[in-house]
Amino acid sequence: MSNDQPPGQPPEDDPFRKKEPQEPTPPPGGPPPGGGSPYGAPPPPGGGSPYGAPPPPGGGSPYGGAGGTPPPPYDSGAHGGDPYGGTDPLHGMPPLADAPKRFLARFIDWLIVTIPLALIGIPFGIYEGVTRSSDDLDDFITSTNTGGQWVFQLITIVAFVGYDTLMVRRTGQTLGKKLLKMRVAMLNDGSTPDTSSSLMRAVVLWLPQLICCPCIWPLILAIMILVDKPYKQGLHDKAAKTVVVSTAQ
Repeated sequence: MSNDQPPGQPPEDDPFRKKEPQEPTPPPGGPPPGGGSPYGAPPPPGGGSPYGAPPPPGGGSPYGGAGGTPPPPYDSGAHGGDPYGGTDPLHGMPPLADAPKRFLARFIDWLIVTIPLALIGIPFGIYEGVTRSSDDLDDFITSTNTGGQWVFQLITIVAFVGYDTLMVRRTGQTLGKKLLKMRVAMLNDGSTPDTSSSLMRAVVLWLPQLICCPCIWPLILAIMILVDKPYKQGLHDKAAKTVVVSTAQ
């Protein structure tokens, strides 16, 4: 028959036929020309590093310094900068006011508000218990809690907080600060504090002193001003983000 295989030749699909060894299949695209590495560009001539430029001649440091010495660390304060980064907020502003002058200015302001309050307090009976003997101590303590005393306490708070807020909001100066040539300024740009900052500063400055801590609170504020670096801020300054600067020429 015409489609019979020649004698002695097994059929092509014979499962027992011994197959000739085959050449391994090359990867798609074939090897790179010139026998280079299949992973990328050939290494640079002269045995340099494949990661970048060759090292400088003479075995120098890649940092650029002679003898392999790295550059000195950056000094952020060399140009008047803030050591925490950025520009010093006080750069270009007047110098900070001296602490003793600040204490004296506050005492002057205290007198300016206290003297009128002492006269206003007479109708409210704030001096009624002063002339009583020690035998009437219980009556004296009870009398300090009358309605008139509470009203006068409220008037005192409004007087001190309102005086400081309005004066600082207007020009940055209370009468005491104006007399001693200093003013309150915003820490970020030296401008006059706005209403919210002036009120916050006055509340922290006077409210604890008038309500519960007439001796301890001024002492705490004074210590803060003396030890705070670099802006000499009391707690009232930190709350309002203000500083006190000199206006003397």
